[in-house]
Amino acid sequence: MSEQVLDRRALNRATLARQLLLARHQIPALDAVHALAGLNAQTSKDPYVGLWARLTDFAPDDLADLLHSKQVVRACLMRCTQHLVTAADYQVVQPALAPMLARVQRSTFGKRTQGVDLEELVGLGTAALTGVTLTRPQLGRKLKERWPDHEGSALGWTFQYLAPVVHPPPDGLWGRKGGVTPFALAEDWLETTLDEPDVGRLILLYLAAFGPATQRDLHAWSGLSRLGDVVDGLRPQLVTFTNEAGIELFDLPDAPRPGPETPVPVRLLPEFDNLMVGYRDRSRVMTKEQQRRVCDGDLIAATLLVDGFVRGIWKLELTDDTATLMIELLDDNGGGDVVLTSAERKAVEAEGLDLLRFVTPELEHRVQLV
Repeated sequence: MSEQVLDRRALNRATLARQLLLARHQIPALDAVHALAGLNAQTSKDPYVGLWARLTDFAPDDLADLLHSKQVVRACLMRCTQHLVTAADYQVVQPALAPMLARVQRSTFGKRTQGVDLEELVGLGTAALTGVTLTRPQLGRKLKERWPDHEGSALGWTFQYLAPVVHPPPDGLWGRKGGVTPFALAEDWLETTLDEPDVGRLILLYLAAFGPATQRDLHAWSGLSRLGDVVDGLRPQLVTFTNEAGIELFDLPDAPRPGPETPVPVRLLPEFDNLMVGYRDRSRVMTKEQQRRVCDGDLIAATLLVDGFVRGIWKLELTDDTATLMIELLDDNGGGDVVLTSAERKAVEAEGLDLLRFVTPELEHRVQLV
């Protein structure tokens, strides 16, 4: 029998179901962070807006409380970028990603740490961090005492890449702006021993949140490579499909795959949202022309979804008393020739006002479609 072909709309609806975007869900924020396989946390507010878009009655304190209680942690993980994940998932994700993080250390700081025994560096850094939190510059200065001819910043970054560390609060809290980020040993902070590396568990976590997906999608999300043997070993636990280009897709047997005509509400998603960074092939949510507008170098714009697909990018403009949500509409060619129905326009404006009330409750609010 030939494998079932999933077209663009079928993949879109399956993805939105996994990413909790077919409707707002009345579930605890902790369950949502797990279901999403984590949230990108390059900036402090993005995970909060991402959860607001997916949950009923979500408040910033819901996530802040999880960070303070150590049920959710912020750490350098997928693609060597900052993410929020549950403490339980961190124990799966970090050991599995360790080879990728070590590769990034070699490519970024290899020349600047020549002559340094990296195993000794990890040992000394672990001893210095045991029972305390330190900023990267503070740890770098301690390590420089052993290697005075090397840059403290390179030594500190190297430790962060090679050792399992997390960034405790106030890092990751709503409204935190910049500042020097402290970190702690993960096993100290979580008061547990990390699991042994198991890339298979990482792949299953990914497929639950992002499937159906290709091997290249998995590589793009995780930063890992050469996962063919691991995926092959998981085949008895998986189902397979093909996309319209004939490329094999993997998924969990019992995962939701709603019909392609399933109705989808308007949604406003933050910068670096999971939906935009979880795949190598992003055609299930936007065209290549739109992607050139949404993905600008290392930046991923905040997006508007209409009928489950990208129809715009947005940003906030603030004055002393007014917050304006500026939405630039995008057609399939990446231009502004978009025609929204009256109902769609009203839905976009209503969602925009709700977002403004969430982000800037103290200001007057305006939504402007460009």
